Amino acid sequence: MADREQKKQTDGFLPIHTNAFDRVFIGAVILIGIHLLWLRFMEPALPIEVATVISLVIGYYVVRRG
Repeated sequence: MADREQKKQTDGFLPIHTNAFDRVFIGAVILIGIHLLWLRFMEPALPIEVATVISLVIGYYVVRRG
């Protein structure tokens, strides 16, 4: 039983052992980072909503698969 629980936690692509809160936190940090980079380099060309959509897609992937 313990092997299944450990395997369940380590099946993701992140190189560390994580739980759901850790993955949500990593997703939030990615969201903030993408928005800061977007405001610095891409704001004149594309609106911030594009960065939000990209961040949410990446965050969802990290939470589900990470």
